[in-house]
Order: sequence, then structure tokens, then C-alpha cells
Amino acid sequence: MLAEAASYGLDAWQRSILFLDVMRRRAVQYDEHASEAVPHVLDFDAELVCDGREFARPVNYLLVRIVPPQGVEIDSRKRPFVVVDPRAGHGPGIGGFKADSEIGVATKAGHPCYFVGFLPDPVPGQTIEDIAEAEARFLEIVSDRHPGAEGKPCVIGNCQAGWAMMMVNALRPELFGPIIVAGSPLSYWAGVKGQYPMRYSGGLLGGSWLTALAGDLGQGVFDGAWLVQNFENQNPANTLWTKQYNLYSQIDTEAERYLGFEKWWGGHVLLNAEEMQWIVDELFVGNKLAAGEIRTSDGVAIDLRNIRAPIVVFCSKGDNITPPQQALDWILDLYDSVDEIRAHGQTIVYTIHDTIGHLGIFVSAGVAKKEHDEFASNIDFVDVLPPGLYEAILEPKDATIENAELVTGEWVMRCEPRTLDDIRALGGNNLEDERRFAAAARLSEINLALYRALVQPWVKATMTPPVAEAVRRMHPLRLQYELYGPRNPFMAWVETAAGRVREERSPVAGDNPFLKLQQQASEQIVEGLDAWRKTAERLSEETFRALYGAPTLQAALGIDTGSQRPPRKAAKSLLHNALVERRIAELRAAITQGGLREALLRSMVYVGMARGRVDERSFEAIRRIREKAPRAAEVTLAEFKALLREQFFMVLIDEDAALAALPGLLPEGRDERRDALDLLTNVLTASGPLTDAAAERMKRITELFAIGTSKGRSSKIERVESETSGASTSESAAQGSQPNVSH
Repeated sequence: MLAEAASYGLDAWQRSILFLDVMRRRAVQYDEHASEAVPHVLDFDAELVCDGREFARPVNYLLVRIVPPQGVEIDSRKRPFVVVDPRAGHGPGIGGFKADSEIGVATKAGHPCYFVGFLPDPVPGQTIEDIAEAEARFLEIVSDRHPGAEGKPCVIGNCQAGWAMMMVNALRPELFGPIIVAGSPLSYWAGVKGQYPMRYSGGLLGGSWLTALAGDLGQGVFDGAWLVQNFENQNPANTLWTKQYNLYSQIDTEAERYLGFEKWWGGHVLLNAEEMQWIVDELFVGNKLAAGEIRTSDGVAIDLRNIRAPIVVFCSKGDNITPPQQALDWILDLYDSVDEIRAHGQTIVYTIHDTIGHLGIFVSAGVAKKEHDEFASNIDFVDVLPPGLYEAILEPKDATIENAELVTGEWVMRCEPRTLDDIRALGGNNLEDERRFAAAARLSEINLALYRALVQPWVKATMTPPVAEAVRRMHPLRLQYELYGPRNPFMAWVETAAGRVREERSPVAGDNPFLKLQQQASEQIVEGLDAWRKTAERLSEETFRALYGAPTLQAALGIDTGSQRPPRKAAKSLLHNALVERRIAELRAAITQGGLREALLRSMVYVGMARGRVDERSFEAIRRIREKAPRAAEVTLAEFKALLREQFFMVLIDEDAALAALPGLLPEGRDERRDALDLLTNVLTASGPLTDAAAERMKRITELFAIGTSKGRSSKIERVESETSGASTSESAAQGSQPNVSH
């Protein structure tokens, strides 16, 4: 026992020295990173394309082109990807932090890739609207650089960049291809009782007056370290213990990974006080984005229903910063049914990870190799989905998968139609909860006005540039780098001592009882900190609900407790309703127009709707047909998407009329019809044989093609008719399952 104690004591002492040395190296890395002209953590070479500081309304944002890694071939026909990182306290580069990252999977899939980053210091006077205009200009430049690409750029907005790019998309929808918002909050009050307490912070602190105070203490500059501090406060066990303990306990293997992440985590950036105040007032506390209550300086309302390209929402149940409700409930704020989503021509695809945390959505190599890889590989498939609400399901490709050669990666992606009830089933606020948050937002406005009238003049009068800089350097997150840095004389001996320790390193055996006691002690510390967190979260929630749920306070703040309308609900447009009615009339009139191309797409939609899902293999089959058939390749992806949507809406509006018109769209030649039907069958069976209602519908389509029987008949068609004969679901039942969008 004495020998084991001595062995553990030596190991613990050596680990302590090496731990201090990693802290020293982290401080040195912090200073070096901060001194760079354009600090970032991209793992890819990049070329500057455009500097936002040169615009008429300058901003500190940059557009760069990612240089493809050696051995990666870029296809000039593929749409470019634009990855936009969040300016939420940290510096840029997390979207390309590793080879297996959003940028990595996009380039691997053959797409040209661009990155939108930013400098650590804002341009004085720049606003969120200035940044939105700059980002729109960046997308114009990217499109101009790729005139031969099939489709507009696909934009990935991480975290805070997600809402920013959604706003730009709503204002300039013609610039965008599909937009992927990863871990992005869009409905800021949403959540589940007993979970995700961060949403209560604004109300418990009295609103956004503290944001104004922080900006005044910085002389018009808001320190992003405060945002990072908010993230760290959500998990005190990790912040105060686990992160450092993991380094200490695995000091021989963990140092480089730890330093790599800390380079980004400690790369604090600054924002103009006006920028941060707008974000807190309009979004975090006000929750005005999904309600369409945000307007530009010239009075244009930012309405997310204006977005025309597909919206892909990627979120996780393990994310306590942006839970699924905050990522998805904007859909409930904007729409009352899936029919309304379709009426706006919008396609929304979401996928929910079960466990990954907030940072893992952008950093995890496992996520990059699965979710981001599939979206990058199948972005054109997502782009041509008919309007509606879908959930993306990813299944591993194995030997049982039909037509595995049509699967581009290691996972099979299919999109299954969903309704708003599926979003509601995730949990969320009731009307009383919405009133509580509305009361908090109203009190925030009052407190901010009182601060500006009574306190702000005194704060501004006492702050000078040297004092503001001193306050910034004394922030707890910045101060820790000073304490372990080379300017601290008590750290001077660490580097030399660490060198000797590495030469004489003597790790303890894994079965040492004192090492096991160390691990048990660590687990108890984590349990204690977690218990403290849960207690604080419960008290915070109960306090918020009791305070802002009080009828007296709500009445004093002007909250109408008798109304059944949520305080934040997007208004309907009579003009849009009129335009929808007009468009429906146009589609009805065009049902009998077209030719074989329209007939094939209409048949594909009709049969596919009964399957209840859309599979990447069917789109891949279409893509390969386009490559082999010169005439098919004449139709661009955008034209194919428009044709598909037209036929989809025709089937939804008047299914009987759409089917009755099919024979008139087909060529007279039997062989040509047979070839067309064989092509249709190949596409529809790419993801597996047709069964039940889909088989019944295919039988009806075969009858409408009226090719009869002949020796030259495709064996594929014969097989489908054979399968159809055993179908169990009636045609009437299949028709009855279709939604009604006539309104």
C-alpha cells in the first residue's frame, strides 16, 4: 500500500506540473491568437474574396473561398456552399474546425465552398442591418462566380448565424438555395417546463437593461466574453471541474485536443453595443422574429414566410442552448397547418439528434460524417422536395438496402411528411406561458427606459477609454489567461519543470487504488455541482413562473389575460390569400396542358404521395437518367423543381381532374408510352417495391398509360403489376388520406 501511495503521489505531482504547463501554453496561445490580424480556427486554406470593410456601409465581415484540400476534386456544375459562423462571443472558424466538418463534407461532396467570418473588432457604427446587407452582397458575389452551377448557393448558418441568414433570406429570397440552420434559435420563448432554463434569464435579470449597462461600461462596445460566460453558466460541473479534470487525469494524451478547442473557445470578440442591444431586445427577450414584427430602417417587415428555398433545421434534444422547441416552434408561430406551409410554397425539413450537445452540432466529427455529410451529398434532393413539412430520417446502409448503388454515402436519407402536431408533440409553451414571457418583455422595455433616463448618463460620464479597457481585461474569462500567462512571475518556473517531468514521466498503473479514489472523488464533485445546478434551475423556473404569472403584474404591464390569441403570433395577409386563390385557378386551367414530361412527374407525385416518404434513391435514379439522356439534361434543376411543384399542386388541388387529363398528355405511340412507363417504374421502385396504396396507385397509372400487353413489355412493369394484384389498401382509402389545400 505504501508503494502504491508513493507511485500515485509521484504521478499526481507530475500531472500537476504538466497541467500547469498546459495552462501556460493556453495563455501564450491566447495572446498569439489575439495578436493575429485575422484570428480564426479554420483547418483549411482560404483566399480572401471580399472585405466588408470596403462597402459603402462597412462591416467587419469577410468572404473567403476555401481552397480544396489536396486530392479533393470540385465539380463546377455543383452549387456552391457558403458556411456562416456565429458571432456570439467566439471568433470564426468552428464550421471548418476539423477535416470532418461542415466545410470538409461540402468539399468532399465536390461543392465549391466559401466561408463568411469576421474580425474581432466591429466597425464603429455598424448595425445588424448593415451586416445583413453585406451578407446579401456576399451571396451575390458567390453566385456571380459560379454562373454554370445548378442552383443557388446552399447556406449553412450555425447558431446565431442561423437567425441572421434567415433574416437575409426573408429579405432577399432570390439569392438563396437551400438554407441549413444548425443549432439556431428562432423561437426564443419556446421550451418545456422543467427543462432549458436559459430562456428565463432575461426575465429574472429584469430585461435588457444589463445589456445596455455592459455596453456603456465598454464605451459603446459589448464584450463577447459575457456571452461565453452565459454558455459556461449553463453547466457549472463542466465549467468548474470536468473540463479541467479531464485534462489533468489524461494529461499525457489530452493536451493537444484541449488546446485546439480552447483556441476557439477563448477567441473572444467584440460587438457594438447597438448591435447587442438590438439582438437582446428584438430576439432574445422580445421574440419578434417569428411574429414578423421586426422591420428594417425603411419599414420592410422581415417575414420568414417569404423564404422560397428549402429550410433545413438541425437541432438536438441534448442541446440546452437551442433546444428543439426554440429551433422549430417558429413554424407554429407562422402557420396554422401544413396546408398553409404549402400555400406559401415553403419546404421545411428538420432532423433531431437524440443526445449531441450544442457545440457538438458544429464540432463533432460524428455529426459531420452523418448529418452534415448526408445534407451536403443530397442537397439537390432536398431542393426539389414538394412544399410541405418533412422530417429527415437517416438509416445506415447495409446489405438489406435495395438498390444500394443509388446511395451516395454510408447512410440512406429519406424525408417523411409531418404535420404541426408532430412539432407540438415535442412539448412547448401553453397560452399562460406565452403571457408570462410577454410580461417579461414588457417589463424589460420599462426597465431599459428607466436605465437610459436615470442611470446611463452617469455611467457614460464616468467611463473613459482606459477605464473601459481595464474593465474588459478584468473580465473573469480574460483574467484567467493573465493569471497563467508569461506576465505572471510565479509561472516562470513551470516550463522548465515541465520539461524535466516529461523526461522522467512515471504514470501510475490503472488499477492503483488511489487513482480509483481520485476518480470517485471527481464523480462526487460532478454530482454535487449537478445537484446545485438542478436546484438553481428549478428555483429560477418557479420564480419566473410565479412572478410573471401574477395576474396583478400582467394587468399592470398591459397583458390582456382574456385574449385567446398568443401575444406573439404572425399576422395573416389578405393579399396573400387572394394570390393563392389566383394561383389555384391558374393551376386548374393548366391541368390539361403539357406533354410526356408533365405526365411522368404527375404520375410520380401521385404514386409517391401514397408511400408517405421520399427517398434519396429515387432522386439519384432521376439524376442518372438525366446524365444518360441528352434531352432530359436540357431541363435545369430549377426548371425540374418548378415543373415538379406545379404537378404536385395540381394533384393536391384536384386529384381526379389531374388523373383524368393524363392520357391527353401522353404520346400516341405505344412503344414510347411503354418506355416512359418503364422509366417511371425504375424511379418509383428505386427505394424498394411498391406496396399497399402505392401499388394500387401504380396499377391505376399503368391503366391510364394504356399500353396493353406485348412481347416487348418491360419486365419491371410486369413485376409491379404482379405486386399490385396483392395490394391490400383500397384506392378510396388512399385518396382519403390526402390533405385538402383548396383553401
